[in-house]
Amino acid sequence: MSTAIVAAILAGGAAAYIFRAAHRNDAAAAAPEAIHLQPGDLLVRSTADGSMGHLAVVDGTTRKVSAVSCNRVYAAAQTVICLRPDGPLATYQVAVLDGSLRERDTYPMVGVPNRARVSADGRLVTWTAFVTGDSYNGGQFSTRVGVLDTTSGDLLAGTLETFALTRDGRPYQAADVNFWGVTFAPDDRTFYATMSTQGRRYLVEGDLTARTLRTLAENVECPSLSPDGTRIAFKQAVGADPAKGWRPAVLDRATLRTTVLAETRSVDDQIAWRDERTVMYALPRDRDHADVWSVPADGTGAPAVLVPDAESPAHIEWKSRPTKE
Repeated sequence: MSTAIVAAILAGGAAAYIFRAAHRNDAAAAAPEAIHLQPGDLLVRSTADGSMGHLAVVDGTTRKVSAVSCNRVYAAAQTVICLRPDGPLATYQVAVLDGSLRERDTYPMVGVPNRARVSADGRLVTWTAFVTGDSYNGGQFSTRVGVLDTTSGDLLAGTLETFALTRDGRPYQAADVNFWGVTFAPDDRTFYATMSTQGRRYLVEGDLTARTLRTLAENVECPSLSPDGTRIAFKQAVGADPAKGWRPAVLDRATLRTTVLAETRSVDDQIAWRDERTVMYALPRDRDHADVWSVPADGTGAPAVLVPDAESPAHIEWKSRPTKE
């Protein structure tokens, strides 16, 4: 598939995302509640009428809606990343929140929010944004990844395009390289992401300290490392062609063996782990509404609705909160 087709797919996805995000943020949450995240909670972005775009916490059958709005959210330990509009213009920011959804810090973000993740200990946050203006793609959408250390406030990466990249064992450079969908390993140094070039998409392993990247497997998008660090959930393009949609799959990190999951609908999301045995993801019902679904991570079973009227799920597990230096 050509670079032009990839750019068109990214542009179309970004345009749809912008429309939905703008529409959903028009509504205010009814009777917002105080939120204090607890282990076992699910943090989601509501797509229900009356609370579109607001963060909600699900504990069993109880659902609490907060006053906080985000376009994309994720959480780990006691750190929440919220990608949201910054003022009335079409600009956005990265907001770092605590376990009560109170603002700790905000940072300007270039582009339109798309993906977000937090390291297991809450120290690092990362985001992917759609941007315009790259000369190689005729001004269409491309992507930028940011990585921030919340303890120091240091931007560890404003783009991954400056990292030394090895493809199939050889140094590689190209003007059309794009990265998106970062997930962190527990050491806060190793990470995984998607890299695209020449119409092909790869899983890459990165080193934040050495500032290096190397390809591991092809046709892997939006990776999500399992809690035990042994598997990577991802979306896999049907026939290696994103125009045909994506299926959720799980990659064994040691053997690189792929297991396709029981979900047969197209999943255009960065899949999250509900627990060691289950993954979760959002599927749209229509232009404005979505539900969070779950499916076993071993290829068995069948998909089931986990949280109705929601997207951008994160399962809460507490570890020690990082202290600011």
